Amino acid sequence: MPRSIVLWRGVGSGSAVSGFKTILPAAGALAAIIAAGGASLADEAHRIIQSGRAFHPLEVTIARGQALTFVNQDEFIHQIYVKSDQMNFDSDEQPPGQNVTVGFPTAGTFEVHCHIHPKMGLIVHVK
Repeated sequence: MPRSIVLWRGVGSGSAVSGFKTILPAAGALAAIIAAGGASLADEAHRIIQSGRAFHPLEVTIARGQALTFVNQDEFIHQIYVKSDQMNFDSDEQPPGQNVTVGFPTAGTFEVHCHIHPKMGLIVHVK
């Protein structure tokens, strides 16, 4: 049977060490729940929404080696490209509802644009 988290056992109910033994299994489960929720938040942070002929957000910072997933929520196609000395990426046409994932293997600052809508711009800082 799973144990509840015990904050204080009181005098005479066991040593401090036994109290910690009671806390640890529940704390481990709590840490797993928090970690799972954190992964979900991290995934959201790496999603770029395309709507209203704009990227949302307009600027993002990620770690080297991470990727951004571009989600087309507009009613028309987009085409993502990155052109720099450090990397180049050019997607196929991205119909509404389709996702495109772009990895950023090197540190630097990158401009992301849409060939079809050149005013669409995103700045990606890779640390």
